[in-house]
Amino acid sequence: MKINGVVIENTFAEAFPMKATRLIITALNPTWAMNSAQALTGFATSVIACGCEAGIERVLSPRETPDGRPGVAVLLFAMSTKELTKQLQNRVGQCVLTSPTSACFAGIDHGDPLPLGKTLRYFGDGYQIAKKLGPTRYWRVPVMDGEFLCQDVTHLTKAIGGGNFLILAENQTQALAASERAIEAMRKIPEVIMPFPGGVVRSGSKVGSKYKALPASTNHRYCPTLKDVVDSALTKDVGAVLEIVIDGLTSEAISLATKVGVRAACGLGRKGGIIAISAGNYGGNLGPYHFKLHEILK
Repeated sequence: MKINGVVIENTFAEAFPMKATRLIITALNPTWAMNSAQALTGFATSVIACGCEAGIERVLSPRETPDGRPGVAVLLFAMSTKELTKQLQNRVGQCVLTSPTSACFAGIDHGDPLPLGKTLRYFGDGYQIAKKLGPTRYWRVPVMDGEFLCQDVTHLTKAIGGGNFLILAENQTQALAASERAIEAMRKIPEVIMPFPGGVVRSGSKVGSKYKALPASTNHRYCPTLKDVVDSALTKDVGAVLEIVIDGLTSEAISLATKVGVRAACGLGRKGGIIAISAGNYGGNLGPYHFKLHEILK
C-alpha cells in the first residue's frame, strides 16, 4: 500500500487497556481556562514515569460549558482507578483550584464515580458550602478571588492507551513537518489526545533494557545513527523517525485519529522526503488492541 508515494507498512500498533476521565475547566476568559488546562496536563506524557497520560481534548465555547463561560476539555488516562484518583486530586488541587477564576466540572456523566470536589472541598477549612442542582452536587470553596466551584464527582470510563504510528523520513526537518501536519488534523478528532510534547515523541521505546533498573529503553532498531551496528528496521535512506502516540476513549476514535493523521503526514509525499509509515508493536504480546494500518487506511 502507498499513499502519495509513501509506503504504508503492513503492520499494526499495539495498545493496552487504561482507565480515563474527562474534565471541563472553565474560567473568566479563554486565556485563564487554557492556563489551568495546560498546567493540569503538564508532565503527563507517559505512565512510565508520570503516573498518568493527559492532554487537551479541545477548546469549548461558553454554550458548551456547565457555567456558560469559556472552557477547555481535558482527558486523563491511568493504568488503575487508584492511580487515576490520585492524579485527579493532585492535579486539580494544584492546577485548577489555584488558577484565578477557575471552575471544574465532570466531562463524563456515566461509569464509576471518581472524587473531585468531594475531596478538594476540605481546602475550605470548614467554610465550604455544598450546592445541589437536581441530582448533581457541587462544592463552593472560598478562595482569595471569590469561590472555587467544583463538581462533587466525575466518572471513570474504560479507555485505550498506546495507539501509535511512525513517520520515517529522509531527514529530521521532513519528519517534523509531516508530524506537525498529522497533529493538526488529529486534534480535530474528539475522544483522543496525543500526550507527548506537541503531540510528537522522538524517543520511541521498547520494553526492557540492558540496565535492570529501567523498564523501557530506546527503540534501537528505529534509531538512524545505529543502522550500521544493530539489526536495524530502517533502510539506508531513512535519516529520522518520529512517533505519534494516541490515547483514546474508544478504539473507533483511535482508528479515526490514526487515519486522518497518517493521510495528513503523507500529504508531503515521497517527493517531500516521507519514505514510509510504520507502527510500534511487540509482536502482539503487550496489549489486546491491534490497530492494523492497512485495515484502517484501505
